[in-house]
Formats: sequence, C-alpha cells, structure tokens
Amino acid sequence: MTEQLAWFKSSYSDDEGDACVEAALTPTTIHIRDTKLAVISPELMISPPAWSAFISATPTPPSPKS
Repeated sequence: MTEQLAWFKSSYSDDEGDACVEAALTPTTIHIRDTKLAVISPELMISPPAWSAFISATPTPPSPKS
C-alpha cells in the first residue's frame, strides 16, 4: 500500500500487550492489524458498512470495578 495510514490502538486492547488491535480509517476502507506485529502484520481490510455492522454487533465490555 502506497498511502500512509494513521494507525491507532483500539480502546478495547488490553494493557498487557496480549490482545492488541490497531485500526486505520480511510473513506473507503477500514484497515485492521495486530499491534504486536505492527508493520509486518497481515491487514484485514473491510468496508465502512461492514465495520459499522461489526461494531454494532460487538458487546461493550463491563466497566472495571473500583
């Protein structure tokens, strides 16, 4: 891919580094990769409607207990 993507770590990723996902949003494609592998990670590329459907179907994790 020749364009520069602005990757950000998912707010659902844990602080332990075990389950880290990054995403980069463009007008036509959502790019998803494993944070641990970063630039060598395979990318999953999906359409914005597919991303919206995925987010809508994903349960919200419970709030941490104080």
